[in-house]
Amino acid sequence: MHTKKNISGRAFDIKLILRLLTYTKPYRWTFLFTIFLTICLAALAPVRPFLIQHTIDNQIHNGNYKGLVIMVCVMVLLLIVHALVQYFQTYLLGWVGQSAIRDLRHQLYNHLLGMKVNFYDRTPIGTLVTRTISDIETLADVFSDGLASVSGDILQLVFILAVMFFTDVKLTLISLSVFPILLYASYLFKNYVRASFQEVRKQVARLNAFIQEQITGMSIVQVFNREEKEFAKFKVINAEHTKANIDTIFYYSVYFPVVEIIAAVSTGLLVWYGTKGVLHDTVSLGVLISFLMYIAMFFRPIRQIADRFNTLQLGMVSSERVFRLLDTKDTVKGKNNYIPSHINGKIVFRNVYFNYKKEEDVLYNISFEIEPNKTTAIVGATGAGKSTLINIILRFYEPEKGNILLDDIPLEDYQPEFLRKNIGTVTQDVFLFSGTIRDNIALWDTTITDSVILNAIRKIGVDDFINNLPGGLDCLVMERGAMLSTGQRQLIAFIRAMVRNPNLILLDEATSSVDSETENMIQHAIKNILANRTSVVIAHRLSTIIHSDKIIVMDMGKIVETGTHAQLLAMNGIYHELYTMQYIV
Repeated sequence: MHTKKNISGRAFDIKLILRLLTYTKPYRWTFLFTIFLTICLAALAPVRPFLIQHTIDNQIHNGNYKGLVIMVCVMVLLLIVHALVQYFQTYLLGWVGQSAIRDLRHQLYNHLLGMKVNFYDRTPIGTLVTRTISDIETLADVFSDGLASVSGDILQLVFILAVMFFTDVKLTLISLSVFPILLYASYLFKNYVRASFQEVRKQVARLNAFIQEQITGMSIVQVFNREEKEFAKFKVINAEHTKANIDTIFYYSVYFPVVEIIAAVSTGLLVWYGTKGVLHDTVSLGVLISFLMYIAMFFRPIRQIADRFNTLQLGMVSSERVFRLLDTKDTVKGKNNYIPSHINGKIVFRNVYFNYKKEEDVLYNISFEIEPNKTTAIVGATGAGKSTLINIILRFYEPEKGNILLDDIPLEDYQPEFLRKNIGTVTQDVFLFSGTIRDNIALWDTTITDSVILNAIRKIGVDDFINNLPGGLDCLVMERGAMLSTGQRQLIAFIRAMVRNPNLILLDEATSSVDSETENMIQHAIKNILANRTSVVIAHRLSTIIHSDKIIVMDMGKIVETGTHAQLLAMNGIYHELYTMQYIV
């Protein structure tokens, strides 16, 4: 075996095992019963050879036919009991394992739902898919074919050794004389396989992340003729994944023949010494035959332990990854317990600084006030920091410095779920789920009825758009809304925001990718729906915000101008320049 560098972690991490076992607590009585059945299985293992020894030496040797029949019946009964115990142990252990894994997956997914957006900005989707599905599925095998099975095999070895020493000490020592070699080979195997499986899981996550990204961006790959280069990248990643698995196969292909050789040597020594004992009448034939069975039974669990070591190794690596993700405390900070009866919508920013990366501020000393029941527009060039303001209000990100108040209460005091439920939001990049138009508007909220949806549609004035879709509200939407145009997806998002009748509405480039007719519909909706509501509108098209009560102009993360449309034009500054570029030829 070649040397493997950077071997990290332990093959059997007791802390990880104990943490995994905490998920069996709701099913502890069933789990304890499976442990009892596992002990019974281990104890039953050496009984059959012991009965065969007794049958040969006391019944067959003495010609006791009646005793022979009785012993055969006892062994048949033993096989039936053994089969029943094994059935219940296997089934109940699998049931407990699947139940515990279901609870762990629930916890992990719920944990992901509470993570801040910047966590997803830096974590590949494929990696999270691997953690939630592949890694946790591996942990299911730890329960069903790992921990309990290995523990049962070790107990079986203990019981077999106890009976062997009780029967004949010399034969036992002769049989186990090669055991130190086996221990050393197993120790080396454990170290190499541990590092190998860590590499396998690393390459699986890398492969998942690459495929997820490439399939999501397949249209860009094809438009820019990147197929060959991306396939070349895939072949490199796939080759490294293959190599990691082949390394694991190599260690197993070396270890199992070594175990077979050691088992054969042990059997040979037993036959040599035991036959001499039978010939010299110091060892009975029944004892020799039972010892041959003990040795076969002794090495069978060792082979199984090595094979199940695969499961434990993968389980330890997967559990490290899953628990590391669970221990990532990148959730929204604050008291998160303030839930008012309603939101008026007064928003105050005081000296707010924000950055996505350390020492690279996106917002610099931002201070402004959004008045209740008024429309405030934010304009500026791409990268000015407009959308960042929206994300901070929704608490997707936390400011580095400064204070943000909503209705004179610090924003961090609000429960994030309450904020997002009571703030209507329409973004430029609209995400639609697989399902019907109705599902994507109500987002499976049963309190939002068809009458509520239809009322919102009428107010927005998009009745014709919905009615012209095949099936209307029952029209099926493909993944990410692929069958709809960008403008149609934004209209659905607009309805989605309106059905909840929010007092505060945030529109982030809601008309940037729509045609003139759709834009006119949304402008008409803004006039009717945003009346008597607090609204924040970010727009490149100044036609959508010229009637706003206040317009904030941003540039390079700073507020450079504030006023109404007329006031800003009179300043002859950045806003005037933006307006001139859009409307004056």
